[in-house]
Amino acid sequence: MAVGSASLLRAGFVLLMAAHVLQSVSACNRVYYERMINDFCLAKFKFDMGGLEQGLWCSWPDTMEIYEGLTNCTYQVALRMDCFWPNQIVDRFFIQVHRLYFHNCALTGRLLQDPPISILAPFIAVPVLITLLMTTLVVWRSKRTEGVL
Repeated sequence: MAVGSASLLRAGFVLLMAAHVLQSVSACNRVYYERMINDFCLAKFKFDMGGLEQGLWCSWPDTMEIYEGLTNCTYQVALRMDCFWPNQIVDRFFIQVHRLYFHNCALTGRLLQDPPISILAPFIAVPVLITLLMTTLVVWRSKRTEGVL
């Protein structure tokens, strides 16, 4: 029992040392990474979005290329700085971007609004007329009982 716990303790110590060495060799400077994506990626995104009319910010075809550029920029910076991607910094970064630029957008990319009356009227009128017609037909048929099995 003592031999098993000693080898388990030794294995745990080796894993702890390996984790410490790997972290110090490939650690991501999170503060510097956050500053880099704000200075480079967000600055270019702001410039590109500023070139768009604000009414087009919710139009996915108009903003798709700019948004993909922002995503790719955060990924490239993470690669160059040996940071994992995606990470918590990137998540917070994109939440902030969405709060600033896309907070008024619907999930589909378009603002919700009622359809024009020329489209809405048939969808209301046809079921109402069919209901009235069927009610009239049932009442008329119930008055005529001859020939009904």
